[in-house]
Amino acid sequence: MLQLNEVNAGQKAIITDIKGNPRFLSRVTSIGLTLGCEIEMLYNEKKLPLLFYGRETVIALNQEESKDIMVEEMA
Repeated sequence: MLQLNEVNAGQKAIITDIKGNPRFLSRVTSIGLTLGCEIEMLYNEKKLPLLFYGRETVIALNQEESKDIMVEEMA
């Protein structure tokens, strides 16, 4: 398993675990990031927010928060 911030641009992955405090969990699930959700990384530069496509929308998430989302790469 990888952290979300370790997925390179152009790669697809499936969310396998989400960690964090209740506020963070509520926020990410309210935008559709749930277990089993497929994402496609659009932009991942190490000092800037991640941009990825999931649940038919583009989502931006900062690098620190993305470390709490575990994913598995899709072949």
